[in-house]
Amino acid sequence: MALNNDDRLASVDVIQQNFESRNYIANKQIATAVFLAYHLGKPVLIEGPPGVGKTELAKTTAEMLDLECVRLQCYEGLDESKAIYEWKYGKQLLYTQVLKETLNEVLQGAKGLSQSVEKLHEFGDIFFSNEFLEPRPLLKALRSDEGCVLLIDEVDKSDHEFESLLLEMLSDFQISIPEIGTIKANPDRKPLVFLTSNNTREISDALKRRCLHLYIPFPDGDLEKQIIHARVPEIADNLRNQLVNFVQELRELDLKKVPAISETIDWARTLILLHSETLDQDLVNQTLNVILKFQEDIESVEPELATLTNKALKDT
Repeated sequence: MALNNDDRLASVDVIQQNFESRNYIANKQIATAVFLAYHLGKPVLIEGPPGVGKTELAKTTAEMLDLECVRLQCYEGLDESKAIYEWKYGKQLLYTQVLKETLNEVLQGAKGLSQSVEKLHEFGDIFFSNEFLEPRPLLKALRSDEGCVLLIDEVDKSDHEFESLLLEMLSDFQISIPEIGTIKANPDRKPLVFLTSNNTREISDALKRRCLHLYIPFPDGDLEKQIIHARVPEIADNLRNQLVNFVQELRELDLKKVPAISETIDWARTLILLHSETLDQDLVNQTLNVILKFQEDIESVEPELATLTNKALKDT
């Protein structure tokens, strides 16, 4: 028998087990944040470096609960027309043409200018009704009949003005549309909200107050080995340990962008495609562009490859 949502989020341990069964390795802090978000009805602001699994946490939660994941990708200049709603201008224009063609019928029986204007206003209100409303991710999430997971991804890339647009949504699960009024989520089907930030700028106190806070750092060696085992189970234990040790050493260096978990996973898959059984300096040099994304980082690491590779092998 399928579990209901309460069963799947009954405890922190159950959440960890459900995540692990979907190849997402979550520690106690992550599982606790999801548990509290669901039972307290609070959004979660997930901060941390890129590539540590922030977005994947929201997607895995949606998968676990059999809910749609509604995603809003943030960027500079994002406004309400792309995030909340906009009007179907083409449809409004078409209906305006129809109204012009039937204007005599519309105004039939009206006496004087005031009555004529009043009748026209009745039709004007129709143009700004739900029928002409185009929902964007935030409004779509509020209107979801079955509930959903709402992912507001990389909120730090948006402007401070956009954060202000989010406050009503995050505190009361509602949105105000001037022409229509306030639209609220079903109290029993409120979206489970995750916001992610790569810490490229400081998030406002007002937004943080409305959210639970979760910080996901780069994993230690043991946790990263578990993650690689879950995501790339076909890799040999020895090679998995070696590549994780190498990546852990890289993160200690002064690089423009240190490799994230996503890069470690890509590297593991790359080594399998190359039928590798163990790390060596030539192999690492050949595939270094998979884990380092800037040429200056590659050039700074190349002189240290022998030392780093030998240390990775020695530690296994």
